[in-house]
Amino acid sequence: MKFSVWPSYDRSWEETLSLAHWAEQAGFDGFWYADHLMPFRPSTSPDDGDALECWTVLTAIGALVPRVRLVSMVSPVTIHHPVLLAKRAVTASHIAGGRVVLGLGAGWQENEHASYGFELPPPGPRVSRFEEAIQVVRSLLYQPRTDFAGQYYTVVDAPLQPKAVGDLPLLVGTGSPRMSRVTARWADEWNTWGDPDEVGRRTDQFLAACEAVGRDPGTVRRSAQAMVFVGEATDEFVAGRSLAGSDEQLIDALNRYVALGVDEFAIPDFTMGDSPQARADAFAHLHANVIPHVG
Repeated sequence: MKFSVWPSYDRSWEETLSLAHWAEQAGFDGFWYADHLMPFRPSTSPDDGDALECWTVLTAIGALVPRVRLVSMVSPVTIHHPVLLAKRAVTASHIAGGRVVLGLGAGWQENEHASYGFELPPPGPRVSRFEEAIQVVRSLLYQPRTDFAGQYYTVVDAPLQPKAVGDLPLLVGTGSPRMSRVTARWADEWNTWGDPDEVGRRTDQFLAACEAVGRDPGTVRRSAQAMVFVGEATDEFVAGRSLAGSDEQLIDALNRYVALGVDEFAIPDFTMGDSPQARADAFAHLHANVIPHVG
């Protein structure tokens, strides 16, 4: 199983770039970055915290840091028009030499939608809109011209040039049944949050979705992530979405993902410490004492 780093969007540019350089030199597979315009609050209230813009960061990392894959987690189509997303991802692909993964989502964070005036439809229409958007993106990436007439998007005889450097995989992060079927039909990679028990349940659901749409699940790359606590858990621990314990306990948990067929595990820095040095030390500890023992 490969490992990637995932810095929070409120880190300074200097810390973000430093982590990307370290991850590349340490042999990590990828660099993930969340696509949000402000920090999350469990309401429609705005948040004044910092949030760097995802595609600007990914493209800059692509220009400055070699080798690592660059993954958007995930770009909401409620905020980004699919044509603009495809163009941004292709441009980043050229700058980075073909290392971009376009993570797409249906949108969910209420406060950024409410504050900036983006519509956030109910779940049903939101998924319908997303299913149209991913079809538009896939066609633009791989077809000479795109025609699409849907309820939410209309594209007429549209080119997208240049095409990406090599492949430009589409990743969808989801755990819901309907989104799983959309992912199985249109995506190249499937991502989900959770500890091994939760990912195991969601994997069964995703395999059923693949069977329902006639997709060979072996053709879909799988990735997962959870909040990681090195040692004792704190009050940030969320059951079903977190790993905590000794090195041996973390090794055991991560090897369970391997057994589930997870190809890549992203380590968020959200729980790694309150300072850049603490977070750097936590990543270095995992790299030296945990990751080498995961098959």
